[in-house]
Amino acid sequence: MKAKYLINAALACALSFSTSLVHAADPLPSWNDTIPKQSIIAFVEKVTKEGSADFVPVAERIAVFDNDGCLWVEQPMYFQLFFALDRIKALAPQHPEWKEKEPFAALLKGDVKAALAGGEHALAEIVMATHAGLTTEEFEKVVTDWITNAKHPKTGKLYTEMVYQPMLELLAYLRANGFKTFIVSGGGIEFMRPWTEKVYGIPPEQVIGSSGGLKYEIRDGKPVLIKLPEIAHNDDKEGKPVGIQRHIGRRPIFAAGNSDGDLQMLQWTAANTRPSFCLYIHHTDADREFAYDRESHIGKLNKGLDEAKAKSWTVTSMKEDWKTIFSTRKK
Repeated sequence: MKAKYLINAALACALSFSTSLVHAADPLPSWNDTIPKQSIIAFVEKVTKEGSADFVPVAERIAVFDNDGCLWVEQPMYFQLFFALDRIKALAPQHPEWKEKEPFAALLKGDVKAALAGGEHALAEIVMATHAGLTTEEFEKVVTDWITNAKHPKTGKLYTEMVYQPMLELLAYLRANGFKTFIVSGGGIEFMRPWTEKVYGIPPEQVIGSSGGLKYEIRDGKPVLIKLPEIAHNDDKEGKPVGIQRHIGRRPIFAAGNSDGDLQMLQWTAANTRPSFCLYIHHTDADREFAYDRESHIGKLNKGLDEAKAKSWTVTSMKEDWKTIFSTRKK
């Protein structure tokens, strides 16, 4: 009996020690032990503590993340635009008229700045010309092939190697604590869905983005969906809360973004009757990534910085708060 008691006691001690190690493990090892990390952990602990006044049931633990500039790099221009430019070059032989038609003529000459001088109209033309006309399956294959092989022109890395390690850890930490994580991006929903599960652990049904029109057809005896040259939903700024409501039907309690385009999503989250957490990623590291905010042509963060200060939202400085910027894991 005494031997059995000693064995049970030893097992109990081992289990207790093992549990202590699990709780002691750093859930965000790529974050410096500064206020943003401390605030995130404190928030997660309080909303997951049963019996506390701040406890949030698992079903309501919704976390939303912007993609460009929040989960991966967005400079010197959005990666989806790099994709569209590569598509223009690939499709050019089928469109001889592009040699004389803007913005395509400028793009084929390598003058991206001139092509984009036409603003949103020019950008819409580029996206429609390169994204429409395919079935959803065909488009998924094109995106998958590109994301698997294409490399960033300045770093020479695959685009999926330019994701932020601290944000991957944050996504995993939230999911380990019962949160359901969603992407809510101004980027195209059909562009993101083929690769987000592999890269971020976020399945396609949890991706919300800008979307074009779709048309149901029977081709060769099989039903298909055709991508149309039209915008059905612009998931940016005011469009983000709309997209969240349409796709999720619950108001988030955690939101992360990096630009003024995410401001309305953070406002929507902050207005939750449950405890909420709003996080801005501030690009402050010119050596390891890029440094930009109020005057940037991409990812402008101006109104958001002011509102974050006024409402005591958490602002993470890449330079001060992140030990590591990029993931070292091959995608």
